[in-house]
Amino acid sequence: MSQTTPPDLLTLYPALAGLPALVARLSPMTVPAGTRLFRENDPCQGFPLVLSGEVKVSRSAANGRELELYRVAPGEMCLVSSAGLFAHQPLTARGVATSETTLCLLPPPDFQAALADAGFREYVLGLFAARMADLTGLIEAIAFQRLDSRLAAALLGHGQTLKTTHQALADELGTVREIVTRLLHRFERDGLVELSRESIAIKDSAGLRTLAAGQAG
Repeated sequence: MSQTTPPDLLTLYPALAGLPALVARLSPMTVPAGTRLFRENDPCQGFPLVLSGEVKVSRSAANGRELELYRVAPGEMCLVSSAGLFAHQPLTARGVATSETTLCLLPPPDFQAALADAGFREYVLGLFAARMADLTGLIEAIAFQRLDSRLAAALLGHGQTLKTTHQALADELGTVREIVTRLLHRFERDGLVELSRESIAIKDSAGLRTLAAGQAG
């Protein structure tokens, strides 16, 4: 890691404008692509302020598969780091620079002190909420991708009308009723089924078969 002259920090993170003494202590560093900046279960070393480049944040499973959660671009916030600092808990994901990246690291004591400033606190909480919304969308997408083909398969083979409830389908698929209901309403919007009380009419068997086979986009 080498020291470098960063772009205007306050342009990217204007909420720091009210904290000149803290900003003066920040030391930018540049890391090459592929550098692991933090990893799961490590204590959080600080709040990263990305000035250039990009950081990919992901989680890995025991089988080696990796799930990308989000990427941190200049001026953005790392949800995992901020959550670790808020809760004083180890990190729940890892961060890797996808390209040469310049950043400053706001140490935990300085981060806690900065939260006393209303402008910085509102900025962090606003970005925190936006990141949470992104992750909620990711979770829903993963759940839907796993279940939409299985749900389509469960609807087939019962004739043109299936007498069942959303809860019964959820139990069969090992999920919750709310997700099944959302998927069924999506199927209805797509013209695959028609929903009524405890009854599902199949309108497009071929479309359901394609979805069940995992061929639909």
